[in-house]
Amino acid sequence: MPHTLIRWLWIIAGSISLTLGIIGIFLPLLPTTPFLLLTAACYARGLSRLHNWLLNNKLFGRYIRNYREGKGIPARSKVLALTLLWLTIGFSIFYVIPILIVKIILLVIAILVSIYIMSLPTSRTI
Repeated sequence: MPHTLIRWLWIIAGSISLTLGIIGIFLPLLPTTPFLLLTAACYARGLSRLHNWLLNNKLFGRYIRNYREGKGIPARSKVLALTLLWLTIGFSIFYVIPILIVKIILLVIAILVSIYIMSLPTSRTI
């Protein structure tokens, strides 16, 4: 019985992580790739069928496999991620957030996320 409960906890954690990763596609402050990698790890421990589904998924599978194999992410994805990140952060800093310390925190987050994205290897595939 404890083994089944632990498997379900892994599946639930993976599903929450997948949800956050999907949200991260649309919200640049939420990183998509780490959540998808966490999802893959959780599903691998919870249910191999879900893990295989994720790795073979036409939206996420290629990115996870390329990242795990050290092939990186496509240049187009990097440019899109950085563009959306800075547009969203810039808009928030100049038009939404009135508190200086929060603006500074957002700017630091944007810089760190940008450094991380740029440090990833760039794959040659589209």
